[in-house]
Amino acid sequence: MCTSIAMQQGGGIFGRNLDLECSFGEEVAVMPRRFPLTFRRQEPLPWHLAMVGMARVAEGVPLYAEAVNEAGLYMAGLYFPENAWYPPEAPAGSDAVTPYELIPWVLGQCKTLAQAKEQLQHLCLLGIPVSASLPLAPLHWHLADGTGAAVLEATREGVHLYDDPVGVLTNNPPFPFHQMNLRQYRALSARPVANHLAPGVELKPFGQGFGGIGLPGDASPASRYVRAAFYKFHSPDEGNALDHVTQFFHLLEGAAMVRGSVITPAGKQDMTVYSCCWMRGVYYYKTYSNSRITAVGLQDADLDSDQLRIYPLRTEQDVYREP
Repeated sequence: MCTSIAMQQGGGIFGRNLDLECSFGEEVAVMPRRFPLTFRRQEPLPWHLAMVGMARVAEGVPLYAEAVNEAGLYMAGLYFPENAWYPPEAPAGSDAVTPYELIPWVLGQCKTLAQAKEQLQHLCLLGIPVSASLPLAPLHWHLADGTGAAVLEATREGVHLYDDPVGVLTNNPPFPFHQMNLRQYRALSARPVANHLAPGVELKPFGQGFGGIGLPGDASPASRYVRAAFYKFHSPDEGNALDHVTQFFHLLEGAAMVRGSVITPAGKQDMTVYSCCWMRGVYYYKTYSNSRITAVGLQDADLDSDQLRIYPLRTEQDVYREP
């Protein structure tokens, strides 16, 4: 369960909620240009674009949940159970990449969304796990830069790359459903609505927000998709970079999971483990247990190094107390 949002305000601001019942050992990982990238079926990349994002580092290799490269191209993997499918072998002529290699393979080589879409034309996602103890997660992916967004899905029917005019991705069902489902909510508005029920009868609203009646409030993927789209398209484009970042985190809060509100079939409590966004070279995040925003500047690291730079998460609640 996750929600990703891509906006073109201020040159591009992108980010996501990651929703799980527990932490997965995540840390902020800066991958510099000379960190050696090797792949199961592709040629190694001794030099590539630098990137930063949230990852679990396994055997010295960051397994990114999402990342953004130094050119401002964003890519995030979101849970896609029962629909995601990775074949054991790739057909001839395809670019065979495993799901856990996909984000660095794309962000390491592509500066723009257009370049990424071109690189993904012949993709085959191989069903090869990281290791016996780290099975593959069923995922689909959100990509974006300052020009727009796209969605990548690999199912038994093949690999599909969709243009995303809405700039939002959640989870199941597949992406075309969400685009169709959104049509049911065309009447939603942030403004007061006219009385179409009984013209001529005085039916004054008794509060604000009546234009949003019908906006779904549950945590299902379809409802979070509609809610995130509504908040995004009614978000003002104003202020400086930090104003945009602050507003973006409020958008993510509108689709976040409160612990205890969703119980999994295994009896676990889903929650928004962390929220993050990227704007103008800086990666921002906050966690469920610490609502203060922490910033990691990609430009603050040695981007010509060959060593990862890892930032453990600040998870203890940081409260300012007046003296």
